Amino acid sequence: MFLWPRPRPARRRSRPARSTTGTSQPDAAICKQGVSGMTKIVNHWIGGKTVEGASGTFGPVTDPATGAVTTKVAFATVDEVDAAVRTAKEAFVTWGQSSLAQRTSILFKFRALLDANRDAIAELITAEHGKVHSDALGEVARGLEIVDLACGINVQLKGELSTQVASRVDVSSIRQPLGVVAGITPFNFPAMVPMWMFPMAIATGNTFVLKPSEKDPSASIKIAELLAEAGLPDGVFNVVHGDKVAVDRLLEHPDVKAISFVGSTPIARYIHTTASANHKRVQALGGAKNHMLVLPDADLDAAADAAVSAAYGSAGERCMAISAVVAVGAIGDELVDKIRERAEKIKIGPGNDPTSEMGPLITAVHRDKVASYVTGAAAEGAEVILDGTGYTVDGFEDGHWIGISLLDKVPTSAKAYQDEIFGPVLCVLRVDTYEEGISLINASPFGNGTAIFTRDGGAARRFQMEVEAGMVGVNVPIPVPVGYHSFGGWKDSLFGDHHIYGNDGTHFYTRGKVVTTRWPDPADGPTGVDLGFPRNH
Repeated sequence: MFLWPRPRPARRRSRPARSTTGTSQPDAAICKQGVSGMTKIVNHWIGGKTVEGASGTFGPVTDPATGAVTTKVAFATVDEVDAAVRTAKEAFVTWGQSSLAQRTSILFKFRALLDANRDAIAELITAEHGKVHSDALGEVARGLEIVDLACGINVQLKGELSTQVASRVDVSSIRQPLGVVAGITPFNFPAMVPMWMFPMAIATGNTFVLKPSEKDPSASIKIAELLAEAGLPDGVFNVVHGDKVAVDRLLEHPDVKAISFVGSTPIARYIHTTASANHKRVQALGGAKNHMLVLPDADLDAAADAAVSAAYGSAGERCMAISAVVAVGAIGDELVDKIRERAEKIKIGPGNDPTSEMGPLITAVHRDKVASYVTGAAAEGAEVILDGTGYTVDGFEDGHWIGISLLDKVPTSAKAYQDEIFGPVLCVLRVDTYEEGISLINASPFGNGTAIFTRDGGAARRFQMEVEAGMVGVNVPIPVPVGYHSFGGWKDSLFGDHHIYGNDGTHFYTRGKVVTTRWPDPADGPTGVDLGFPRNH
């Protein structure tokens, strides 16, 4: 979330266009053993300890603010993934039978350690992802919410009992863990999204294998170390790094019972299709194009504040970012002016600079892709109000910088509207009526989150009932549910039947069992064999 302490002039320097395919881009490279200039190696975490990568293949991790490769991360082979799954399966034998008191006791200790190490984890996120420190701290805080929920999992796991459904017959329902489950997580929230998964999974008695993004892997290892310090038994939580080799092995491994994924829609669809074909339970959260409908009666200052915060926070690299504002009626010009005035004041700089409000993008390749939507917008009929391409920061010229972009009167046929850009680009679309606006939003193939800004309660209620999206905000631009409600979209934003965390998370990581019991009365004698249909009365 942005604060607005004072206006600051943007720093802009022209620079030559960079190739999106050149081998000089660090994120396009795969490193082999012995690459020079790297001072840090991130290895796997298996069985409660660091395990050095055996493949000899590494991925580069860059500092987005400088463009320098600072770290290399080991890429797992099939054998290494198998070792992590085997370790998790062995740990499940005892962890799956452990008491709720034991599990929650460990999670309470982990929560305390996580809270004490907020800054350390945030610093790792900033160093590898680039987001400003306050954003990184906010990410850790949202992950803590799910740890809180997992600490109280006892309530969610309560069974049900019906007594005397027939003479001396009781029926009970219980939930039991699945076994080994896996999470595949994206670069934009390297701490929060894993914490959307593994606390619920291990609290319900499963063991967990995490495959984090190879672009910013260090936070996951820090979390693993804190879990071990909290007393989590070896093998309950494991981390393997890598690329498609590691992902595909998790999707096909017969001992992995469920897959959780957050990422782009094409990959979410692939994850769901492949894992389902291998008889796994799947929750695969995909991309988004989140709309904010602004009605003529809305408080335009509040709407503009919300649009800027939701579009440009975390440099737009979040699936809940507002990327399309739909202005209804004659308010469009005034709303765009207010958004522009606020956007121009955003201070862009390194994430570890406390005065920065927005950092760089994760990689140079991603930066150039985001820029292409802006440079091509005018040819597709949009008005470019703010052009953030060509932006740089003095002293950090090789960083992955891009400025704020604002596009007005964007046609629905434009690529900037149709695609999930995942960067600081906000599209404004104009419609004449509420009906036209709701039809435009519902025509989108995405259905992740949406918002309406209005003073009219009846209009807001109608919107929340009619809009085709999984998460709705009323005068709230980023309606991410709190931990005890579940997160997830509709349509191409979710593949699978379960949303993530909340009650859906409990159900996803457990399966139900119904037990019917009859105990004979001690006074009764033998009744003999009865081959008839069981009687309930």
